[in-house]
Amino acid sequence: MIRIDEIWLATEPLDMRAGPDTALARVVKVFGAARPHCAYLFANRRGNRMKVLVHDGLGIWLCARRLNQGKFHWAGTWRGDRIELSPEQVTALVQGLPWQRLGPNAAISVV
Repeated sequence: MIRIDEIWLATEPLDMRAGPDTALARVVKVFGAARPHCAYLFANRRGNRMKVLVHDGLGIWLCARRLNQGKFHWAGTWRGDRIELSPEQVTALVQGLPWQRLGPNAAISVV
């Protein structure tokens, strides 16, 4: 298995024709660097395709996922150009579920 310590979501769309070098260049532009054991998620404009670039410490992996129906619940640019996700949020995102309702953002506290 590939060890992944951090998972980052880019809010700006990526052309799904992009290969590993173009995706890596986008990671460096948006995140500053491709750090070992980190995954970087990108979607296309329509939100029905996703690419994930993973730096495993030795090289990079580029994976793709496409939904036949519906679209991924992606973050808007109003939250910034990148967001860190928990493993639970990524699982929900990949399944097409509203991941924003999971994790610390969904906490209810007494005011």
